[in-house]
Amino acid sequence: MKAKDIDAYIAGFPREVREPLKEIRAAIKMAAPSLEEAIKYDMPTFMLDGKNLFHFAAFKHHISFFGATVENEELAPYKHGKGTLQFPLNKPMPLDLVSRIVTAKINQRNI
Repeated sequence: MKAKDIDAYIAGFPREVREPLKEIRAAIKMAAPSLEEAIKYDMPTFMLDGKNLFHFAAFKHHISFFGATVENEELAPYKHGKGTLQFPLNKPMPLDLVSRIVTAKINQRNI
């Protein structure tokens, strides 16, 4: 069954996956509280003015974060490419990095 909202999406995973998903969501919301939330492409999506900015999704061994447009040395520890980052589930989520990526993309759009 497909999730109707982000809460339902997160609830569909085991606890050890739910917690990092909640952390990623909270980091995005803290960095940009005015973003709209939805489920698009079967994953949590954050939008600005009706346009998709970020998605995240849980997989067997990682959480993917889609929409990252920055390239710097901070990304080196993570598998990444074409705007996607993969955060291993067996390591702490890089919440500061997620917040900075969200803030940078919002600032880019507001220039």
